[in-house]
Amino acid sequence: MHLNQEFLEELELLNLFNLDSSLEGLKVHHQAAPERIASAKRLFEKKLITLIDGGYLTPLGLEAAEHTQALIRMLQPIR
Repeated sequence: MHLNQEFLEELELLNLFNLDSSLEGLKVHHQAAPERIASAKRLFEKKLITLIDGGYLTPLGLEAAEHTQALIRMLQPIR
């Protein structure tokens, strides 16, 4: 499977969520980069976030964000 740019942008957005607090969401403002706005829309359509412009993670979104952030931590260079 090729990781296309849209997929990577969705992972980047999932990585921005704070997993330590379910009360903290994200807001993708209308002046954000078009790619960020589009990735929020796709995550909403996939039922991973609650609003088309961010909001909170759904239960499925929480699972996706946990896996995304865990993978990113595993692949970080050892310091």
